[in-house]
Amino acid sequence: MAEINRCGAALLPLAVALIGCSLVAAGAVTGRGSARRLLVDNGLARTPQMGWNSWNHFGCDINETAIRSTVDALVSSGLTSAGYTYVNLDDCWADNQRTKEGYLAANPEKFPSGIKALSDYVHSKGLKLGLYSSAGTRTCSNRMPGSLGHEDTDAKTFASWGVDYLKYDNCYRDDSNELVRFPRMSHALRNSGRSIFYSLCEWGYMDVATWGGSYGNSWRTTGDINDTWTSILNNIDQNDAYAKYAKPGGWNDPDMLEVGNGGLTHDEYIVHFSLWAIAKAPLIIGCDVTGISKDTLGILSNPEVIAINQDRLGIQGRRVRKYDDEIEVWAGRLSGHRKAVLLLNRGATSRRSITATWADVGLRRGVAAEARDVWKHETLPGRFAGRLTAEVGPHSCKLFILTPVGR
Repeated sequence: MAEINRCGAALLPLAVALIGCSLVAAGAVTGRGSARRLLVDNGLARTPQMGWNSWNHFGCDINETAIRSTVDALVSSGLTSAGYTYVNLDDCWADNQRTKEGYLAANPEKFPSGIKALSDYVHSKGLKLGLYSSAGTRTCSNRMPGSLGHEDTDAKTFASWGVDYLKYDNCYRDDSNELVRFPRMSHALRNSGRSIFYSLCEWGYMDVATWGGSYGNSWRTTGDINDTWTSILNNIDQNDAYAKYAKPGGWNDPDMLEVGNGGLTHDEYIVHFSLWAIAKAPLIIGCDVTGISKDTLGILSNPEVIAINQDRLGIQGRRVRKYDDEIEVWAGRLSGHRKAVLLLNRGATSRRSITATWADVGLRRGVAAEARDVWKHETLPGRFAGRLTAEVGPHSCKLFILTPVGR
């Protein structure tokens, strides 16, 4: 919702704290890194998570009818079959205060049947349920309690409801830093008796990518996304700086998808989805899937693009060449000695010719390759040696898979 600034809701002056905390973060996983990694050795996130989240479209306006309708639409549209399995309730699902016994409880007006009943429904459709909380006294909307000081109780509550995923935000925090508060919930989830995907929504403070993998299955590297061209590019640029920290079990997260929310053109949404795919970012749908358009469904369910994101090697693609302020090349290694290559035109006015050289994308000199255009679902005629060049329209991209075929 527009009136809620998710990243700024509870910000306090951090300049002094961050100087000291960053020193702690820098050494957070040295020496004891392998031991700490066991905290989230939960068998989850072997590839980036795929699913749906309520916030980008609904904000606080969620209820069990809307969530059940979303579950039904994910199944009937084929999105579940495409790999979208998590159904995540974001902020505002809980009652304003804890029970007198100190437990979180569903908002009785929005979710009169309770979270356990909703979880059972989600599971009956072959999907998984996610919930939201914050490493503070309140969540970012200030409409429900956070989990600070209640980590063990809340983790066990989530487990008892059959929750499969926790998005953990960073609002209304105390004087302790992120390296204290986020690990507490990691310990609590480990001891809850259920494997629960742990998504750290730390906003990229304290270089979270350098230590997030010790505690969670994904970690936000950025502030909140919005449905604009500038926001999408800013978030993926920030995320790109941490590419080396992504791997099976833990992923950099530039925030949820805006595809289908109406603020961008079709070509711009293709760029958005392509960048998230090659960057091994979580693919979490943020639009209303109950009235999804054919164009939006076509983007979100493209099996060849999803396959790039879900490749078993789990190597995050990154920007490998920037020619000027408009055109650039992104590339990433895939299984089977293949390469994913994205040619991006950020400019708003002109078609541009963009070249990816073998040196830039990681192919050996002299190797010939076939090029598969994964948006057109066609293999280009002939073989390519040394480079691949394509014309790309403004605010558009081309996404290819290069497969070596010999010299």
